Order: sequence, then structure tokens, then C-alpha cells
Amino acid sequence: MRFCLRLILRLHNVVYKLASAFAIKVEGGLHPKHRLMHYHQFFLDQIKSADRVLDIGCGNGALAYDLAGKAREVTAIDTNAKNEHAWKTRYGRENLHYLVQDATTYQPEHPYDVVVLSNVLEHIDRRIDFLKSVKHLAPLLLIRVPMINRDWITLYKKELGIEWRLDTTHCTEYTFETFRDELAQAGLSIESHSIQFGEIWAVTLV
Repeated sequence: MRFCLRLILRLHNVVYKLASAFAIKVEGGLHPKHRLMHYHQFFLDQIKSADRVLDIGCGNGALAYDLAGKAREVTAIDTNAKNEHAWKTRYGRENLHYLVQDATTYQPEHPYDVVVLSNVLEHIDRRIDFLKSVKHLAPLLLIRVPMINRDWITLYKKELGIEWRLDTTHCTEYTFETFRDELAQAGLSIESHSIQFGEIWAVTLV
């Protein structure tokens, strides 16, 4: 019985990944979570038309594109050069500038008003050091991270020693308490937050 349970839970992981992969293809290259979760709107609601925004870990540029539709200027950086095709063909605007760049060594030409970290922290091993290295870039950081206690089955998988992460490249997934504590250790405070779709969406201040 226990063997069958463990097998089913592992199959659950496989099916989740397959569903995501096929959904992206059906949606024309963009994960449907962008549309269904409306999470771009969270970031848009926090920025002003006069803001200079730095989107760290921008991925394919879908969020940066929407941000540039409201902000004065957006710089979007990512270490993965494979995203350059999407930047050039799908998500370009005159006030949106993309760079293949490591945020910890980035030297901006001017200060920013807002830094966006959307599904970035969970991919970083030394997260407190990372936050300390980028917090000088803007007085306001908008952060989105996944929660480990998003549902019972995730916690159950971890208890049984089965892969439990949404993405195997994640170094961690959070509870609100672990998220708050990491920010505090980096010298950041949470001004406001909400928990939606098993994620923390937070407005944080230096």
C-alpha cells in the first residue's frame, strides 16, 4: 500500500510538469498562470507612471512588457541569454531595455524607484546575501515567492521524502514566517502583503 502511495505521488509530479508544458504550448508560449492569476496586476498597482523600474530575473519579458506600459522606464535583466529571442520578437517597447546581466554585479547608470523580484528568490541559494547586494538599487522591492504550505499534498510529499518542489531548480519554498525572517536578516521590512494562489505577494521597504 505504501509503495502504491509513493508511486502515485511521484506520478502527480510528472503529470503536473506535463500539464504545464502542454498548457504553455496551447497558450502560444506563455504559461496560463500569467492570465489566470492576474499577478502582473499586483506589480502594476504598486508602480507609478514616473517610476524607473528594474525587473530582476525577468525571464521571457512578459511581466517587464506590461510594467513598461505604465512606468516611465523599465530595465529588465536575466542571466539566461536564451530569453533574448522573446525580448526581441514578442516583448519589446521603446522604454524597455533588456540586459543579460547578473543582478549582484549590475552597475546602473541611474537609481531606480522600484525593484521587481517575481519568482526569483526561490531559485537562489544564498538569498540573504543576494538581497543585501541588490537592496541599494531602489527603496521599494516588490517580491513574489511560492509557499511550501500551499496545500496538504506538498507537505505530505516532503514528509515522505518525495520531491515536493514546484520546480526542481528551487532552492527553497516559503512559509510566511521564513520569508519574513529572511527579509529581516537582509535589512528589509514588509510594508504589506497578500497570500494568493499559494504565493506570497509582498511590498517591501529598505
